[in-house]
Amino acid sequence: MTRPRFHLAFPVHDLAQARAFYGGALGCPEGRSSDRWIDFDLHGHQIVAHLAAEAGDRAANPVDGHGVPVPHFGLILDWADWEALAARVAAAGVDFVIAPYVRFSGDAGEQGTFFVRDPSGNALEFKSFKDDAQVFATG
Repeated sequence: MTRPRFHLAFPVHDLAQARAFYGGALGCPEGRSSDRWIDFDLHGHQIVAHLAAEAGDRAANPVDGHGVPVPHFGLILDWADWEALAARVAAAGVDFVIAPYVRFSGDAGEQGTFFVRDPSGNALEFKSFKDDAQVFATG
């Protein structure tokens, strides 16, 4: 089944830094752009960095012993792609908010996850499930 693609527009304070982070560190091909925004291809999904003022307060919620940034967005990747992206991000010198680890180990919804922030402070989560049937598992 073909899955729908999502579109997400989000604020950044510097387009050059956004270009370096999304295009360089994350390896997202660049699409259209202007002096106020840049389209990126995030694994087939369209994300758009818009030059804007600071987005406001950011919070964290406790999940599995970590402070998970709110709001955040990201992708669910195949396990090998998740491991490769974690290595790419580390090699690019990006600081992890939550370093790669396996969350809910042995429980419903077991997943590999890591969090990073772009240069404008937007939080991104990248995760993977060894068993795709666990994505929405409740118990």
